[in-house]
Amino acid sequence: MGLTYGAEMADTKITVERLIPASTDTVFDILSNPERHIALDGSGFIRSTAGAQRIKAVGDIFTMNMEGDHMGGEYQTDNHVTGYADNALLAWQTAPAGTEPPGWEWVWELSPEGPDHTLVRHSYDWSKVTDPALLQKVKFPLVSEDQMKATLVKLDEAASGS
Repeated sequence: MGLTYGAEMADTKITVERLIPASTDTVFDILSNPERHIALDGSGFIRSTAGAQRIKAVGDIFTMNMEGDHMGGEYQTDNHVTGYADNALLAWQTAPAGTEPPGWEWVWELSPEGPDHTLVRHSYDWSKVTDPALLQKVKFPLVSEDQMKATLVKLDEAASGS
């Protein structure tokens, strides 16, 4: 099992990291497949994908079926890929399906630590959310540091079993 190195929280960003005993290509393969996100989700919001394809480039969009009280129950999100570097970076901004992203972003950074270990840094950044009505409605962060750490534990388990 991996080792949690720590977490950092700012007013508009949470970052957690963990050393996972798997290669960067193994970890990237899991993260770039939205079908795997359901099993990794430490928040419990993801229910299923909506025909999501493997993430391959900036500009890709994948849709997820979600559920949470903050949105009144079931809803869909479109995730607009904003960062992509093979075996190193995945990032996307999330929006209610059919709309443009209002500014929060999920970022996964992978750094090799030898051939069989990867330092995974996972960030949730809502610093670009500027709509006052949205900021009033949505109480950021919707996902806690503990939930993000739980996601890294699940990623560790999935990578160790790959």
